[in-house]
Amino acid sequence: MKIEEVKSTTKTERIASHSHVKGLGLNESGAADPVAAGFIGQEKAREAAGIAVDLIRSKKMAGRAVLFAGAPGTGKTAIALGMAKELGPKVPFVPMVGSEVYSSEVKKVEILMENFRRAIGLRIKENKEVYEGEVIELTPEETENPLGGYGKTVSHVIIGLKTTKGTKQLKLDPSIYESLQKEKVVVGDVIYIEANSGAVKRVGRSDAYATEFDLEAEDYVPMPKGDVHKKKEVVQDVSLHDLDVANARPQGGQDIFSMMNQIAKPKKTEITEKLRMEINKVVSKYIDQGVAELVPGVLFVDEVHMLDLECFTYLNRALESTLSPIVIFATNRGMCTVRGADIVSPHGIPVDLLDRLLIIRTEPYSVEEMAQVIALRAKTEGIEIEADALVSLSQIGERATLRYAVQLLTPANIIARMNGRTSIAPGDIEEVDNLFFDAKSSAKLLAEQADKYIS
Repeated sequence: MKIEEVKSTTKTERIASHSHVKGLGLNESGAADPVAAGFIGQEKAREAAGIAVDLIRSKKMAGRAVLFAGAPGTGKTAIALGMAKELGPKVPFVPMVGSEVYSSEVKKVEILMENFRRAIGLRIKENKEVYEGEVIELTPEETENPLGGYGKTVSHVIIGLKTTKGTKQLKLDPSIYESLQKEKVVVGDVIYIEANSGAVKRVGRSDAYATEFDLEAEDYVPMPKGDVHKKKEVVQDVSLHDLDVANARPQGGQDIFSMMNQIAKPKKTEITEKLRMEINKVVSKYIDQGVAELVPGVLFVDEVHMLDLECFTYLNRALESTLSPIVIFATNRGMCTVRGADIVSPHGIPVDLLDRLLIIRTEPYSVEEMAQVIALRAKTEGIEIEADALVSLSQIGERATLRYAVQLLTPANIIARMNGRTSIAPGDIEEVDNLFFDAKSSAKLLAEQADKYIS
């Protein structure tokens, strides 16, 4: 399968609880500002993460791993997402949770390998011969159906393309007309057609039509310069997993039985090691020829203590392979048993894997820092809160957890509105705290009333 036909399978990022994080909040010298980019405190951890980001950018950290270790609610996931923001959208960042590997259909190590491959990007640069311009004419020519019947078929399509230098009329194959219809190309669109493959790409609407509507959801682009027929450098970003999936999918026929079989078998298929080796060979050849560039990304494994001994043994090998991303682990466990073995180990990770990790500690927040975090969250969610209510909420955060205090913001805002106010007052915080229990209070209540519950 051709690389240009590969569709990206990058997971979309939608983590609302960390939507205020915009980066790591480091200054030019690499030191962490106390309050910056949605972060408050955790200066040491952020500076260490900043050094890891520089290593990733310089491509000197392939196959290395970092572990964020700290109590729950100390910002481990937030720092990892801050690293993703610092690296930018072109570097693959793949988040996963340790428990994702337990599937009834696919082996544990297969899911780990899949995410490893997702986190390695390939930037392909190709000089392609293309026809590019604004569509000024699009006329399908129809003929009688050679198989008989009443319908007509498209024999060819006439398309007129215009650039700043001139215009050209092309006679295209009917299969290209199908591609034009899929891309929803109409007169006034700027497109390019690849000469060797006939692939059609709609760039956007010509800016000559920008005043056509008062409001529109179109991207307006200028009319292309130069000749209609030209050589153009096309850059495409795919991950190794995208290549695996595209080549593993059976290239079935177009008959009804093949299609029905594909619908009837929606199960996830495992990609063989042999196929991956073949793809690695092709990728290495592209890199040697200078056609492609490898972009090692980041694999973030949250709750890493959920993995078992089999997965950890596999990680030891995977981290040492030539095509390996930078792996970031996060855990909130202290000394605990490694899953799948009777070994008690720090963070629930075997000692031989811990040897390979750079460990970054996250510290608990002070009351003042909690107040700043809550104020920032309130601002992000568009909630007004009085200073005294902020103090009460940060005290609840110290008694329970910061997460619990942040979760009380929205219920407190609802109570304030029910009482006819636009901002949260201390009374609203007190009322909402009486309505809900945090984990510690609930556990204490269970211990006191143990005889009333089934155990």
